[in-house]
Parts: sequence; structure tokens; C-alpha cells
Amino acid sequence: MLTSMSRLPLNTLPAFRAVAQLQNLRAAAERLHLTHSAISQQIRGLEEQLGFDLFDRRGRRLVLNGAGETLLRHVQCALAQLDEGVQAAALVARGASQPLRVSVLPSFAQRWLLPRMGRWRQRHPELVLEIETSPQVADLYRDGFQAALRAGRGPWPGVVSEPLFDAPMPMIVLASPETARQLPDPRPETLARQPLLGDKEMWRQWFAAAGLSINVTPVASFNDAGLMLQAVEQGLGLGLGRELLAADSLCDGRLVKLSPISIDFEPTDTYHLVYPPALREWPPLQALRTWIRDELERSRENLTGPAAAPGTGETNASIATVGRNV
Repeated sequence: MLTSMSRLPLNTLPAFRAVAQLQNLRAAAERLHLTHSAISQQIRGLEEQLGFDLFDRRGRRLVLNGAGETLLRHVQCALAQLDEGVQAAALVARGASQPLRVSVLPSFAQRWLLPRMGRWRQRHPELVLEIETSPQVADLYRDGFQAALRAGRGPWPGVVSEPLFDAPMPMIVLASPETARQLPDPRPETLARQPLLGDKEMWRQWFAAAGLSINVTPVASFNDAGLMLQAVEQGLGLGLGRELLAADSLCDGRLVKLSPISIDFEPTDTYHLVYPPALREWPPLQALRTWIRDELERSRENLTGPAAAPGTGETNASIATVGRNV
């Protein structure tokens, strides 16, 4: 019976984790770039050293038994911490020369992040920012990211998740200026008769907030909010989107806000900056955190600033343009 940590062959733990996840020696060998026999010997040696079996053999499959499941839970935590420590040490050793890799939702990258990259370069010309977009939640450790910008409830296991907003992000009704000019008025009853873009349930909730109990069928839906806003800008219909993602288009006049009514769709969702705990004090990550918060404050000020002419993003001015030139 194992009584000392010194008797645990640590070099076999990555093989144990891979076999446990894949349930196949050959697949685990391919993942770790080892031979089938090498993986088999490591698993056999680990079980011999521990003094008990970790797997049930079912043909070519190796399925964890109770002891194996218990060990896997602890091994995953330990290996994640080791991976994190190695990554953090490498980043410190390389300093600012190491690119800061960030996983970002496509809509957030397109509508908010990329238009601001010029100011990032002005502030931090020495820091290389590598952005990869994906609608999927990236595994920071496995995929080699130092940070991610995610939308959701959080928190996520194994990482720090900092909410970027103290309040929900409102969903507002948007249109292109030309579409807005063709509307006789901005009343919800009028908007319900227009081509609508986006999620049916979001629209149902918006009309309910406006006091209307109606079922609407959008003419098109999108799996990416950035594409939906682009369709609205091209005059294909009215959109219901997050004010933050539409901020630049509101400010430069590509979009107008049609109604003061807004909803907090899935109000517990917000954007988070996510990163491994060991990188909390890493200077490039601190720089990114500060820059994002500064830019968000700039966006907030642009959206909620003093009254301005139509097209500047000021809410009442934008609404006031609807129906004037019909």
C-alpha cells in the first residue's frame, strides 16, 4: 500500500490522464507522441507501484474503476497547476517579448475590440497581442492562451473570471438611418410590423416590456451578433442587440436607436476577462486589463454623454430622427 509521495511515479501521470480521458492506449499514445508500448508500460508501472488497479479492461477500451476516478480528480488539478506554473515561469522569463494570446468571441472582436486596436498599439507598442476568435469556450491551458474575453454567467473552473460590467448590458432596438427615416413612427405597434432580425425569444421579451403580448417571426436569425448588426446597417431589417456592441455604429451614425425601451436578456450574463490565477500579476496581462476597462469607460461616456446632434449616439437625438422625412 502506498504510504509515501516519493513512491508515486510522477512521470506516468500525463499518460494516466490521457488514457483515462480517451479510454484507449493507442489514442493516448498519439496525443502524447509516444509509442503504444510506452503508454502501456507507464500505466502498468503506475498500477504496480500503487498496488491496485486503476482501469477495467473491456476489449480495447480501458475504463476507470472507482480508484481510478478518484485519482483522476486529483491528478487533473495537480497537472493543471503544474501546466500553469510552467506557463507563468516561461512568460516571466521571456518578458514583453512573449505575445499575449487572447481568445475572443467573434462578435466582440469585430464590433468592439478591433476598432480600438490602434489605441492599444499607441499605448503599448512593445506588447504583441495575438487575437483568436471562436464561439467556443477555449481551454486556456490546453490551447496556450493567456486570457480570454467571454460572455456568460461565470465563474469558470480553474481560472480567474473578472466581470467587466457592474450591471447587465441592455438590449435595444436598432435600425439603419435610412430604415428609420421610412418608419411612420417608433411605436412598438409599428415596429412589430417591420422585418425583424435576430432571436425570436428576445423580441418576444422586448415587446412584452413594451406592453404588447404578440408572437413575432424574425425574417432572419444569426449565430453571431456582429453579423446581425451588419445586416441591420445594410437595411435588411430592425435588430435587437447589445448597446455595447452597437456603440461605435451609434456614435458615427451607421445605426440609430428606435426606442427608449430596453431589456436585460439573460440579465446575469455579462462579459468577463478570464485568465489563469498564476498570471494575475504578469505585467502584459495587467496592461490588457487596464486598457480594456479604460476603453469600456470611454464607450460608456460616448453613449451616455450630453445631448448631441442625430448620429452621435445620444439616445433621445437618435430616437427623434425617426419618421421626420417620411
